[in-house]
Amino acid sequence: MATQLKDRVTTRPIGANVGVEFEGVDLNHLDDETFAAMRTALADHGLVFVRNQQLTPEQHIAFARRWGAIDINNYFPANGGHPEIAEVRKAENQQTNIGGGWHTDHSYDQVPAMGSILLARETPPTGGDTLFASMSAAFDSLSEGMKATLRTMRAVHSADHIYSKDGIYSKTDQAADLKGHDLRTRAVHPVVIKHPRTGREILYVNPAFTLHFDGWTRDESLPLLSYLYQLGMREEFQCRVQWAPGSIAIWDNRSTWHHAMNDYHGHRRLMHRITISGEPLS
Repeated sequence: MATQLKDRVTTRPIGANVGVEFEGVDLNHLDDETFAAMRTALADHGLVFVRNQQLTPEQHIAFARRWGAIDINNYFPANGGHPEIAEVRKAENQQTNIGGGWHTDHSYDQVPAMGSILLARETPPTGGDTLFASMSAAFDSLSEGMKATLRTMRAVHSADHIYSKDGIYSKTDQAADLKGHDLRTRAVHPVVIKHPRTGREILYVNPAFTLHFDGWTRDESLPLLSYLYQLGMREEFQCRVQWAPGSIAIWDNRSTWHHAMNDYHGHRRLMHRITISGEPLS
């Protein structure tokens, strides 16, 4: 159900556990009150979505800076002349997309990114949706015993198996577009973190970048990790975003996963992403 925020600005939930769409806003002329409401919605719901925006690269960067400092992506191609903007793209003749599996951005960094701001530039006629999932809702659904156990644990994250010279993307038709093959990443984070604004507990592991539990082997970790991943993928924790040119999504990387659907072969999709710096996890 839509909620009137002010004047012509309304909000409506996208999913039961994640996502709020703002309608009637112009991000180039965003007043402080509406921006504060967006910041609160992001903390509470993990995802803010807005349609029909006309942003130049410079305006995209200016909007991002209202949220915080910008992290420069080490792997994706940069938009020409704007290193703050990473291009997430798939050409008509490519089969592999970027982000085609459940993950959260930058969990492999020592201080993971707060969020990402993704602007659709070119979209296929159908397909190319993005799924989001709430890791707060996933954690809430666990038994008290499992919650207590997970609170004592830490997990190791890395991107090396994805982006290195012999990583997953090196064997695909995205290989020539990506960079950072010689970088080495390793971070150890709590399995359960608290959101810095809401204090809500969040399950902080993800299928793409979490390797194993700290002090455990990969083989020992996989049964429990697989259970947690299947939990996080349950439909009741998800929402689906359908893109069009000018759509923009702001999501919280601490409290959500996302998954870019790869169902538009033969068509081009171009997205501009800016990543917002985070703070140490607790």
